[in-house]
Amino acid sequence: MAASLSTAMAQERIYRCGNEYTNNATVAKAKGCKVMEGGNITIVQGTAPQAAPRTAPSSAAPKAAPRNDSSEQRARDSDARQILDAELRKAEERLSQAQKAYANGQPEKEGIESRNNQRYIDRVAELKAAVTRAEGDVNGLRRELSRMGGTPTSAAPVPSGAGSAPESAAK
Repeated sequence: MAASLSTAMAQERIYRCGNEYTNNATVAKAKGCKVMEGGNITIVQGTAPQAAPRTAPSSAAPKAAPRNDSSEQRARDSDARQILDAELRKAEERLSQAQKAYANGQPEKEGIESRNNQRYIDRVAELKAAVTRAEGDVNGLRRELSRMGGTPTSAAPVPSGAGSAPESAAK
């Protein structure tokens, strides 16, 4: 009995009314829907998008925005500057180590590199990339410190010198 009921339900006519579907013939006639021919149709109901909460115009200042006490803000700025200074010192140390290892594009060959020149070339390229990355880190930290006001505690910006090595060493 259940098998005959499911085949009867599966044989109902489906009507398409624009983006809507129905199996109610009277509604379909009233809306002028067209009969769908062919295979089965599966429709999955989605959830309606929720409306975003209304906000005040951007020109109006928020009333509930807490204001920071100027001494509290100065303390936060000081802490941020100390953190950036510490990061800058670490980045400068990494840059110094990377430049030392890179040795102007002519580092000492290690182990098997004397017999396998490609390994040496690959290592030199990695060292060059490390120097370039470290220079970028140092310059970025210096820029951030200069945005906070004043000048960084370290020296002038690092020139991009990783690419200035003679290319003959890598060949």
